[in-house]
Amino acid sequence: MSSPKIGIVGSGLIGRAWAMLFAAAGYRVQLYDILESQLATALQELDKDLHRLEEKGALRGNIRASEQFALIGVTTRLEELTREAVHIQECVPEVLKLKKRLYSQLDELLEEQTVVASSTSTFMPSLYSEGLKKRQQMLVAHPLNPPYFIPLVEIVPAPWTSPSAVERTRDLMLSLGQRPVTLKREIQGFATNRIQYAILNEVWRLVGSGILSVADVDRVLSQGLGLRYALLGSLETAHLNAPGGVADYFQRFGGEISAVSATYGETPNTQEDRETLAEIARQCEQLVSLEKLDERRAVRDEFLIQLAKLKKQFE
Repeated sequence: MSSPKIGIVGSGLIGRAWAMLFAAAGYRVQLYDILESQLATALQELDKDLHRLEEKGALRGNIRASEQFALIGVTTRLEELTREAVHIQECVPEVLKLKKRLYSQLDELLEEQTVVASSTSTFMPSLYSEGLKKRQQMLVAHPLNPPYFIPLVEIVPAPWTSPSAVERTRDLMLSLGQRPVTLKREIQGFATNRIQYAILNEVWRLVGSGILSVADVDRVLSQGLGLRYALLGSLETAHLNAPGGVADYFQRFGGEISAVSATYGETPNTQEDRETLAEIARQCEQLVSLEKLDERRAVRDEFLIQLAKLKKQFE
């Protein structure tokens, strides 16, 4: 009996990462894109990436790279993609007009059993699914980049998404070995970006006001907070950092937290503050030149592979 079919819209970096994750778990995968040339390139990259991971001992799943690759097919026809699919992962560019057009097309083709999940990090699902006949089958399943090495997936329902669609998506992500979190309702930025942007806003202030260099402000995370947060979240960290747990922590430090937070000031306009941006860019490029970004990304991915192996010992 054949395994369930997964459709993926978009054959770029994120779409290919999802294809690898689903194939590693034994699902039949079909990639959709508008041009056959794009799909041909995607297949070449997938074959290369899967075998590279196998050589490094970092391939996910229990079947060989060649067997995983054999599970991945392609199509340029949406009606073929939707046929018998239990799940469709949408990975098109972050252009709302494009998403609305795609979801309008999918709305006419979706079968009853199919859930459509967007990989968007930008748009709440209500923005592109409102008014559609099958909107109860649509939600967000937002991965973190690179999805193959970072297991978190944010599941974000629209107000009309059915509980069944949410539950089935969560179960599907767990079957891949991902670690889903489910938002009770949609909110702009979801959870990860809201937390990430709060950090970025404060490091922007610290660098822009001349208090810390880029290297030092990043070291606060990479050599400090990040070491704890790789295992514990911020609330469990607080829970462990006071004799009486988290309630004791906020009783002891709540006043200081409020006082410091009151000094943050307005949210910086990171798009228009060109002077600070230029200085941050200059210092970042001293740390990693633009020519060496790919090399540094490879180091990051190797670190994440090793970190994931280490974390399994503590789960």
